[in-house]
Amino acid sequence: MARAFRDLRLAGGLVAAFLAATSLAPGGAAAEGSQADYIQRLRLQAQLQTLNADLLSQDSATAVLQDLCNRRDPEAPKILARQVEVPDNLPAANAARRQLGAAANEPVRHRRVELTCGDVVLSRADNWYLPSRLTAQMNIDLESTQRPFGVVVRPLAFQRRTLSARLLFNPLPRGWEAADPAGFDAPVAIPANVLQHRAYLQTPDGRPFALLIETYSDRVLVP
Repeated sequence: MARAFRDLRLAGGLVAAFLAATSLAPGGAAAEGSQADYIQRLRLQAQLQTLNADLLSQDSATAVLQDLCNRRDPEAPKILARQVEVPDNLPAANAARRQLGAAANEPVRHRRVELTCGDVVLSRADNWYLPSRLTAQMNIDLESTQRPFGVVVRPLAFQRRTLSARLLFNPLPRGWEAADPAGFDAPVAIPANVLQHRAYLQTPDGRPFALLIETYSDRVLVP
């Protein structure tokens, strides 16, 4: 939680820096050239840090993405989980079983999905979960529908525990605050993936039931 608050403060500072930068040109208009590139980098950094902080501070990644969609379009469709076929991976399943504290013979299922808002893929997620800790209807929905995992298991009142959060894209380098904006005169190239989270979900009594690896695409950002 402390990390989430720290990231929120950082995002707020980036917004302040963005507003200050856009007011440097006469009349407050955004400048051209290096100034415009610098402002774009500030904007991307603020978006990325805000998304990261939201994921760290909320229990449902699906809810975070739905909020993101709704802010861009009040009539945005519901987030869907488009399932992707993957081959069985016994070592990964065994590792997930151990991390979830399950017995060696307890079944574990793997679900890989693309989380979409309309036609836009916002993230890709690998989810290893213990079907015995879900209801029968939840298991049916996960196997046969495009409902996101967080939506299906919402009745469990689950809690999210982050294992790692890694930025795959840094629009601004370390120490950028003290650097000359003229040094950022090259257009920024956004990679296909910009952020990755590893987390597990647990019931309110502390029983883990799902392990997640979420990779967020460049489409979560507005260039």
